[in-house]
Amino acid sequence: MATAPHLVSKMPPFASIRASVLIPLVQEIDRKSGKTDLLLASHGILRSQLADPYAVLPMARYIALFEDAAIITGEPSFGARMGVGFEPADIGPIGMLFALSPTIRSAFERLSRYVNAVQGATSSGVFEEDGDFVWSYRIDDPSMWPRRQDSEFTIAASCQLVRACFRRGWRPIQIHLEHQAPRDTTSLARIYGASILFGQSSNRIIMSRAEADRVHRTEDKSLIEILLRHITDLLDRPRSEAVLSEKVRALIGIYLGHRPITVKAFADELQMSPRSLQRKLAEEGNSLRVLVRDYRQALISLHSDGRNGCSMSELASMAGYADNTVLWRARRNWNSSSG
Repeated sequence: MATAPHLVSKMPPFASIRASVLIPLVQEIDRKSGKTDLLLASHGILRSQLADPYAVLPMARYIALFEDAAIITGEPSFGARMGVGFEPADIGPIGMLFALSPTIRSAFERLSRYVNAVQGATSSGVFEEDGDFVWSYRIDDPSMWPRRQDSEFTIAASCQLVRACFRRGWRPIQIHLEHQAPRDTTSLARIYGASILFGQSSNRIIMSRAEADRVHRTEDKSLIEILLRHITDLLDRPRSEAVLSEKVRALIGIYLGHRPITVKAFADELQMSPRSLQRKLAEEGNSLRVLVRDYRQALISLHSDGRNGCSMSELASMAGYADNTVLWRARRNWNSSSG
């Protein structure tokens, strides 16, 4: 049985990230280049913003800065290498919550639940597939592209968290990355310690379910409670409930191509009846069919505009279609509907 993803109750009003997350990145650019302040200024960021734990930046600036940093340092796998040095303290109380969790599963469930305390407009969740445990991560906005550095960094940092907090020699079964394969994948395979599939619908870590459920420590409930109170402050509660369509879009991003997308399956995940799901989506002027179609259109547009060079077979698989023919028919229907 799949584990429901843990979505925060409200998505931020715009795609943002805590400015303090940039500190390790800036320190590394300082070490390798004398152009840090010029780079920050070119993206409208002041070094003084990084010291404020509550300051936020537009996500698009962070993504673009990360891509430029790889160019300035001359290191294509810059993001992944940065992830190797990641420590729980780098994401504050959320990292500490991860480190104190009794199992790898509970650590990733908590990471998914509270990731929006440091960055918004992100789909993150856990599920099981073919007996394996899967953690999925993806930035929702398709216009934030390229974003190779953030994807590779996040996956590498998450693997490093497991190694630091649970078992030093831990290795995932497989890694999924949403961008196309770079010319040389040797360094990435070494960093992740697993085979890598590129051009996927989301970034994922596939790991052993048995290992994910192994108990490594007894949880300190009092300390956990203190951390949760602080994370709640970072989330700036009280918060209004997110529109249902946003939660459904997040689920689509997590499961597309990996689990059946049906009204019943999504209703079960959102702990509501199928009829209630359909009714509430209709009240928002939406339906599951329309949301899946729009998501697929955006995904295929992103990966077929010449920047990524996906084949039709890769596009079909990424969008959760059985084969090229089904994808071709879907695109023909889209074009006829918009004509």
